[in-house]
Amino acid sequence: MDVTPIINQLFSMFWYVIPLAILAGLFKSPWFKGVLGEFQVNLLLKLFLPKDKYFLIKNVTLPTEDGTTQIDHILVSKYGVFVIETKNMKGWIFASSNQKQWTQRIFKHSSKLQNPIHQNYKHIKTLESCLSIPLESIFSVIVFIGDSTFKTDMPRNVTYAGGCIKYIKSIHTEILSQNQVHDVISTIQNGRLQPGMKTNRDHVTHVKQIVSSKKSDKICPKCGSGMIIRESKRGANAGKNFWGCSTFPRCRAVVKIT
Repeated sequence: MDVTPIINQLFSMFWYVIPLAILAGLFKSPWFKGVLGEFQVNLLLKLFLPKDKYFLIKNVTLPTEDGTTQIDHILVSKYGVFVIETKNMKGWIFASSNQKQWTQRIFKHSSKLQNPIHQNYKHIKTLESCLSIPLESIFSVIVFIGDSTFKTDMPRNVTYAGGCIKYIKSIHTEILSQNQVHDVISTIQNGRLQPGMKTNRDHVTHVKQIVSSKKSDKICPKCGSGMIIRESKRGANAGKNFWGCSTFPRCRAVVKIT
């Protein structure tokens, strides 16, 4: 029996399911969430900051000694240079300024993210090395977009969308001359890598190499899987780190950090 006509008929009836499924996967991807978050911040900055006082440069990829670093937004003004890192996240955020990793909790699931203050510090140091302005005139701003809630106290420069504008406007002492502002803009524009898919792809490859190099080679003594550093949440060891099996809760092996 030739089933080709049946298949063709079914395809003609439900052809739209495939592109819808692709779009649904795209909308849930970390890449799309990042792009959406940056778009929201970009719109926010353009709507609520006067264009004659703040010059916006977005999606800046700069070369570094070991590869590249990518900055979501740079605002240049007489009040300083604002380096803005965007996080599009949901859930509860537990953190402190000095922790290497912050915790995101959605219901009972917890995951780690790199401290965005530390992440943005690399951006700032890269800018400092190529700009002829003091470090004190470069400000770090971390903006959380999405349905997220801070469950611990955050510094003033770590904020939600609306707080981003409030923080930037709170810095109103002129510290750069008009000539310095023009020089900063020109240096960034001339020093950045050409925006495009190749630049983004190369940067993603560089980031993956960094993440891979930081992975532990410590092996679980119980099941042989890799181990990762976790933090005790309760009991006498609350707040202390330990090695825990990466397959938890399937394997609950732990090893003290010595």
